[in-house]
Amino acid sequence: MRWHKRLLVAWVAGALALTASACAGGQVRGAGGTPRPESSGGSQPAATQAAQANDSTFVYVPNLDVVTDWDPATSYSNEIVAMSNIYEGLTRYNSQTKKAEPRLATEWTSANGGKEWTFKLRQGVKFHSGATLTAEAAKKAIERTMEKKGGAAYIWDSVDKIEAVDAATLKFTLKYATPLDLVASSGYAAYIYDVDAVDEDGKTTAGTGPYTIDSWQKGKETELTLKAFEGYWGGWKPEQYKKIAFRVTPEITTAWQLLQKGEVNFVQRLNPQLFEQAGTTSGVQTSQSPSFQNLLVLFNTAGGPTKDVRIRQALQYAIDYDGLAAALKGAGQKASGLVPQGLLGYASGLEPKQDLAKAQALLAEAGYGPDLPELKLSMTYAQGDDDQKLLVTLLSSALKNLNVTLQAKPMTWSAQWDLGKKEGQDIFVMYWYPDYPDAYSWFLNVFKSADKPQFNLSYLKDAGIDSAIDALPQLTATDQLKADQAYQDLQKKIITDQAAVAVPYVQKYQRALSADVQGYVDNPAYPNVVFFYDLKRAS
Repeated sequence: MRWHKRLLVAWVAGALALTASACAGGQVRGAGGTPRPESSGGSQPAATQAAQANDSTFVYVPNLDVVTDWDPATSYSNEIVAMSNIYEGLTRYNSQTKKAEPRLATEWTSANGGKEWTFKLRQGVKFHSGATLTAEAAKKAIERTMEKKGGAAYIWDSVDKIEAVDAATLKFTLKYATPLDLVASSGYAAYIYDVDAVDEDGKTTAGTGPYTIDSWQKGKETELTLKAFEGYWGGWKPEQYKKIAFRVTPEITTAWQLLQKGEVNFVQRLNPQLFEQAGTTSGVQTSQSPSFQNLLVLFNTAGGPTKDVRIRQALQYAIDYDGLAAALKGAGQKASGLVPQGLLGYASGLEPKQDLAKAQALLAEAGYGPDLPELKLSMTYAQGDDDQKLLVTLLSSALKNLNVTLQAKPMTWSAQWDLGKKEGQDIFVMYWYPDYPDAYSWFLNVFKSADKPQFNLSYLKDAGIDSAIDALPQLTATDQLKADQAYQDLQKKIITDQAAVAVPYVQKYQRALSADVQGYVDNPAYPNVVFFYDLKRAS
């Protein structure tokens, strides 16, 4: 991570408290929405406007640290929950219609079999730096993201050339057909930002979104606060939230207590018992929706005891998948392979089952088990995540009977990730979700060979798998039947043959909110993101 002591851009001098430290040929798609007028309140008297103004702070309670990387080009972690409100892309994915909808682009066309895309930009948009959004500014942002080659920059790999045809027209020429309207809706690496306001260490707050940074204090309980960007192109109404706070609360029970007391407004995840209780609690509302987010149990294929494929296979068989799904009481659905249902590449019939006899036999072949030497394995998982803790409890119990001791350690995400990048554990537990609604990111990011691991935390290196992964984007654009088969073949190689991962379940999002919050809609394409601008407080 790269943090820098000086302030990011001049316009936020005195306001930004940064503590230095350290996921269709030829037709017009979409139409421009009507921007909201500035909050004039129409013909209402000023006194009435003031009475209706929402001066409360919307408090979001994550269980892990919020920001791991401030650079909108390379950001690829928890900060999506904040950055999706600071920055915008050309489009945004609508999970109800399953299509991209206008954001900074009001309409777009594709031609040449999906190899040319032209986007018309919204007029009158300002960056937080004060600069005006133009096609040239958008071009520079995307090109910088591509050049940095960090995070999810791969989403632009199909791009051969970008042209600013005029101030409001952006044209892409692609190497191969790609659904660029979906790509441009990605939760990572699709942000448009003012490149001229980027700090030498890559940090900037010069997005076009409705909020800007008010303060950031890494390591503090209230880590990050945002405030309204008064010059936002959509305008503001009195009942919208203009102040946002992210209050890091590792323990779910504490978060639930704070919600009941009215000190916080949004808890992204409760355990099944608390979620059930929340449904009958005065002053609280709940939200439940399917997701594209699954849990990955990654096994170290490069070193330690799990370098032996038999031990990795034994661990797959030792997980009580049915027991875990039952205990989650609707908060998780048993997975079938790596790709969640609803995405190209989903493979039915890959649901795993616990088989302790097979696990014991495989361990015995490797020289471990009852009446054989004890096997000790290290495992890291997310601090404050009750679902992951449940997995640990069930797996520890099953393995204990096989003379395997699981040394499981809950950690903050930053600490767990840092250790993982150093190959510091045998088993790494994390969630994964796509960058845009496509399965490719599971394979490219988590299972393609990498000299320096980022998210390939099984450390898998297989030239055949790499080659098959590289072929996926073009195959998806040109022959979806072949792409679907390629995804299924890859999953069998990674899960069955290599035993690099176990996939216990796909999450069902279960949220709890203050009862007076109106307008919340969960969008699985932007996991755990609350689009605060869309909310209002009931009067």
